[in-house]
Amino acid sequence: MRIGTAPELHPRQSCPAPPDPARDEPRGAPYIQGMAEHVTVRDDDYVIDQNWAGYTADEHAVWDFLYRRQRDILADRADVALIEGHERLNLNRGGIPNFSVMNEELKRRTGFTVVAVPGLVPDEVFFTHLANRRFPAGQFIRRRDQLDYIQEPDIFHDVFGHVPLLTNPVFADYMEAYGKGGLRAMKFGRLKNLAALYWYTVEFGLIETPKGVRIYGAGISSSKDESIFSLEDPSPNRLRFGLERVMRTEYRIDDFQQTYFVIRSYDELFRATVDTDFAPLYERLGDGVSYKPETVLASDSAIHRGTQAYAKAKAKG
Repeated sequence: MRIGTAPELHPRQSCPAPPDPARDEPRGAPYIQGMAEHVTVRDDDYVIDQNWAGYTADEHAVWDFLYRRQRDILADRADVALIEGHERLNLNRGGIPNFSVMNEELKRRTGFTVVAVPGLVPDEVFFTHLANRRFPAGQFIRRRDQLDYIQEPDIFHDVFGHVPLLTNPVFADYMEAYGKGGLRAMKFGRLKNLAALYWYTVEFGLIETPKGVRIYGAGISSSKDESIFSLEDPSPNRLRFGLERVMRTEYRIDDFQQTYFVIRSYDELFRATVDTDFAPLYERLGDGVSYKPETVLASDSAIHRGTQAYAKAKAKG
């Protein structure tokens, strides 16, 4: 789940772009394209009834297919915390997970719960949910003709990709801190920088492990093509994470990422968020300096300096 109105999306990803004030329409109403007709939107926090009993047998079968496909792809590519999260929540019990059942285990572990929303929600609503350990997830699931491409985040992207890591106490702490930081960022006018942080960590983050670099970002883990590209293709950069570096970096919303940032641990991510005084950071970010998605700085620690062959070939048409 992410904040904002209807974004552009390329066919290889299963999640939309984070909010961009220069691109998005004004906030004030949820993006509800594709939501189930029987859902009623609440006026306060955009939470709706999941209506689990309303899913069809075919919708459950779509979940099962996507789950099996992605678990096979991620077997040797995803971080163990992500895989363990799938198993702790028993997301393979058959069909679309029932939030009320799943939340019992999730809340017991980290205090988080998942709430159903009709689509992308306004910034403040999204941040408030995270700050209160609620993760807003899409209620609907993609159709069979959308298995490899869907514009808005559906329940598979949100629950398969995002929710498992919320069983990890440190990552759950990071998500709460991000929500609280988002509410503060709104006052400083620095949402675009904070969106880049979410994009390069929660959505497209990689992590260094004893077995090598692995996937933890939901935008990667829910995409069959980017799960392979992010780790194995020589084209993209894989750079060590740095908070300000990431927040100054532009991102691709139309294709595979040209750079992935690699954290050493979830604790590194959490500490970078809670130990940083964001007020002076936001002041520095106000200088307007930003980096192109493919840029490698002399100060960067590169695990792999990409050829950018994929992006260059696409640019040539």
